[in-house]
Amino acid sequence: MQFIEGAHVYDSQDREVGRISHVVMNPSSGKVTHVVVRQGFIFTEDKVIPIELFKQTTQDRATLYETSEKLEALPNFEETEYIPAEVAEEVGVPAPTNPAVGSYFWYPSGAYPFAGPLGTPYTEQRYVPVTEKNIPENTIALKEGASVYSADDQHVGNIVNVIVDPDTEFATHLVISQGILFKSKKVVPAFWVKHTLEDEVYLTVTAHFLEDLPDYNK
Repeated sequence: MQFIEGAHVYDSQDREVGRISHVVMNPSSGKVTHVVVRQGFIFTEDKVIPIELFKQTTQDRATLYETSEKLEALPNFEETEYIPAEVAEEVGVPAPTNPAVGSYFWYPSGAYPFAGPLGTPYTEQRYVPVTEKNIPENTIALKEGASVYSADDQHVGNIVNVIVDPDTEFATHLVISQGILFKSKKVVPAFWVKHTLEDEVYLTVTAHFLEDLPDYNK
């Protein structure tokens, strides 16, 4: 089973719902739990879809077991809530660096002479947006096009495909696109991955070693 960046995703009635944007996996074990599908013709928000709902995947297409109506009930990838600026400071949430960024709300107060409806006094209160990802604990959402670095700190390409064993749901290989060193795709075993972040993957092998791998033409 392959999860390729930008692959079209269809529901059980062959309606396109969006495109693959992230693969959610446990960076320690390599187990893939969910796939993030970017909003498309049917989805208005990015959705987090459990891997077991994927029926079949190919190079440019993924098919789901469920209809889009049932998929709409799945959690959005990101959700934003607004908390008072003073609360954000207490819990260590950084305020926007640009004063123009953020939302401002009004609430009644007798301390300031701002007139609200029917002459009710209002004052200004700043709230800071806090965005959280709806993915399981101890997992990361591996981003499409994540940069790949060799053991000797060279950028060797970008992730275009995650190959997953459908029986175990563990990632077995990563497909790396052409980069500064490579002019074609390379397949890297998952056990060569040393460390994974959302947009960066670090390998245990050198760039010279990767150069000798056969090209991946599928």
